[in-house]
Amino acid sequence: MKLEKELVAASSVPLVLSILCEGDSYGYAIIQRVKELSGGKIEWTDGMLYPVLHWLEDQRLVRSRWTKSEAGRRRKYYSLRPEGRQALRRQKDQWTLVSSTLNQLWRPQHA
Repeated sequence: MKLEKELVAASSVPLVLSILCEGDSYGYAIIQRVKELSGGKIEWTDGMLYPVLHWLEDQRLVRSRWTKSEAGRRRKYYSLRPEGRQALRRQKDQWTLVSSTLNQLWRPQHA
């Protein structure tokens, strides 16, 4: 099953904020975490993720820093700001409401 583009876009911010709530991370690791959490069904590309990360930085919800990996490569790590935690709480409330509403509509009418 392939998710529609609009659903991928709508879910990207709460997914990224939730992953960063687990701890600091870098782009490739975020992409792999989404893939892992979805059982391989959601596959993001760099072209999809980095505009979201840059937007989150512009909104001051995340911050970034460059560090050197053990292999000597530079990686840009992202971390959640306090404002990002607040935004995540709002996102959770909104998605919980949408999910609850859809679950009510989609449950079998006859047991």
